[in-house]
Amino acid sequence: MSASRCCGRLWAVMVLVMQTDAPFWDSLVFDGIDDVDVEAVTAVFGTVEVVARGHAAGAVCPDCGRFSERVHDRYQRRLKDLPLAEQGFVIRLTVRRFICGSADCPRRTFAEPFSRLAAPHALFTTRLNHALERVGLALAGRAGARLAAQLGFGAGRMNLLRRVMALPDPQFSTPRVLGVDDFAIRRGQTYSTVLASVEDRRVVDVLPTREAGPLAAWLTRHPGVEIICRDRAGAYAEGARLGAPDALQVADRFHLWQGLSRAVETCVAAHHDCLRNPSPSSLLPETTRPDSRRPQDHSALVGRQTERKKAAHALVHELLAQGNSRRAIARHLGWGLNTVLRDAAAARQQDTFRENRPRPSSLDPYKPYLERRFAEGCTSVTRLHGELVAEHASVTYAMVRAHIATLRGAPPGTPPRPPTVRQVTGWLTRHPTALSEEDRAGLKNVLARCPELDTAAGHVRDFGELLSGRLGARLPAWIDAVDASQLPGLTGFALHLHRDFDAVTAGLTLA
Repeated sequence: MSASRCCGRLWAVMVLVMQTDAPFWDSLVFDGIDDVDVEAVTAVFGTVEVVARGHAAGAVCPDCGRFSERVHDRYQRRLKDLPLAEQGFVIRLTVRRFICGSADCPRRTFAEPFSRLAAPHALFTTRLNHALERVGLALAGRAGARLAAQLGFGAGRMNLLRRVMALPDPQFSTPRVLGVDDFAIRRGQTYSTVLASVEDRRVVDVLPTREAGPLAAWLTRHPGVEIICRDRAGAYAEGARLGAPDALQVADRFHLWQGLSRAVETCVAAHHDCLRNPSPSSLLPETTRPDSRRPQDHSALVGRQTERKKAAHALVHELLAQGNSRRAIARHLGWGLNTVLRDAAAARQQDTFRENRPRPSSLDPYKPYLERRFAEGCTSVTRLHGELVAEHASVTYAMVRAHIATLRGAPPGTPPRPPTVRQVTGWLTRHPTALSEEDRAGLKNVLARCPELDTAAGHVRDFGELLSGRLGARLPAWIDAVDASQLPGLTGFALHLHRDFDAVTAGLTLA
């Protein structure tokens, strides 16, 4: 039986119950609410409408607390409730206003309360309001409004945001391990401080500035912090010392490596001439220099690529045999999901090969003409495209431009472009296993031409061992070694660690 037929039968049963059984609606709509009676139920234009009223004899005045049974007048409230069987649901509630009989009470009349059904002046019931709060907390504005429309709640984005903003701030206990870091409200201009519980991985509070005073005041108001994990900003160190003098300050390892990366970039930039010098291979005579266009070199390159593809195919199938999903394998290896899916679907590695034949193009018949005109000295793509269009050739400007770009290729023997400072910095600061073969070859080439950068690479590796192996006791020896090398950027970074030596040592020691 299809879902639509089941829903139709259910709705037919509900309509029958609507016409016959009001107590059923009392228990369904007003479960746990004893002071409401259902008078009628109708279904019109896809909306179920329940007419209800309170049956209590009277109510208590909210100001003086005196019970009153004298009815002043009545009015109706229209409350939207959770949808029922994919139908809109509305409660028309008749509300009585009572007269307060106390002469000393400033309130003359008051409305009949239905606190468990809906808040005063609310247009939604309490349970629908709670559902909208959960949607707003999960998805916020526009995305939440789209989900609410699909669920039949009918709330706009601002409606959801107002409910989220009206919620009280969550209560938290003072964290034992407090994380302190800054974040940009407006990058380069306005910064604030975020406080997080490191053990619970949740935000605790946000301070308006990144100065020492607000942090010290917060720590004073919330005693009990034992460890403060922070970046190496002097203001945070001072604020932690003033607000929690007994707490252990720990320099965050992320910021330590980030500071080292900036120092390495300064060092590489100071030796940028080494990057521009020709590589030793380009200094060989033309007769002995390897030519990548030769068939034997091309075959060697294809052979290396084939070996890598075979290893990747075998690795994917080995991980699949261990019970890992394809998405988990892609995340673990850092590969694209399509790459893993292609290797997983192929029983043999040869099945992943694709023929690398050029695809036919409508420009093919005109390529000899373009090559002849280019050899004659006509290099204007606009002019060449106009000549072909005049001959009623069905070619686009982009097709002509792409073919002329291949004819304008660099002449044979042109040395490759030197690596940039940012590239070399990434090669030095990334884990060796994360580098490709081309990156490792480029780094080896750069270090062979520049002894200073080779020394810097050794210092970076040593600091990485301190960081990953929790070897903070070796930090003084590392600082002395970097100081003796007198490398720009790195020496300043190493000597600056003395200003925050205890926190840095703790960051390189504690797990």
